[in-house]
Amino acid sequence: MATDQLKAHHVGEWATLRHTSPEIAEAIFEVANFDEALAEQIWEQQGNDEVLFRAFDKTDADVLTWDDKPVERKNI
Repeated sequence: MATDQLKAHHVGEWATLRHTSPEIAEAIFEVANFDEALAEQIWEQQGNDEVLFRAFDKTDADVLTWDDKPVERKNI
């Protein structure tokens, strides 16, 4: 379980540094299978549909943030 806690902490920190909602960061890492280099590439693309579907499945929020840019649930 410590590994899962460390992963969660790392993803949260990663999200904060990139001004990205934690749900989006978590979904990016899931899609990237926790490969940080691949996660960075996905994040740079800004708008991966699979990531956005996963992120919005994690929350009831109607707006999430990807690199300080709002992403609305209704637009995916």
